[in-house]
Amino acid sequence: MISTLASIHPNAKIGNNVTIDPFAVISDNVTIGDDSHIMSNAVILPYSKIGKSCRIFPGAVIGAIPQDLKYVGEETTVEIGDHTTIRECVTDNRGTKDKWKTVVGSHCLLMAYSHLAHDCTVGDHVILANGVQLAGHVEVGDFAIIGGLSGVQQFTRIGKHAYVGG
Repeated sequence: MISTLASIHPNAKIGNNVTIDPFAVISDNVTIGDDSHIMSNAVILPYSKIGKSCRIFPGAVIGAIPQDLKYVGEETTVEIGDHTTIRECVTDNRGTKDKWKTVVGSHCLLMAYSHLAHDCTVGDHVILANGVQLAGHVEVGDFAIIGGLSGVQQFTRIGKHAYVGG
């Protein structure tokens, strides 16, 4: 069900059986995969691609422009894999001309108040606990878990199956 109280740009591509709650904002050049649920007050900005069966909770902002001075308006993206849950107030910024995209894999859990800066690459089955902050260009391998309130410096690589304590 798509609420008539949601703001959805006519050029957004919405898959089958998608639920969009009241007061969600879906911008131009957005793709949302089948069976996803975008909850109230979530904001999906241009050049965002959301996979199938994703859940995006209230207050999340996906696809904001990078907080990086080298960004000059280029059309970069955010890509979210299938079956990923993005909890309350998560922010996930677009890439810069370095990698052109920020990517979150499939089957991930990004808990409340997490932040993914520009050009991050997060693998599959990753958990970012509450308040994790990834600076620009961070790479996180599959099945990694990053504990609550952890900050990760730019250009850091966290390997597969790693556990970082908060």
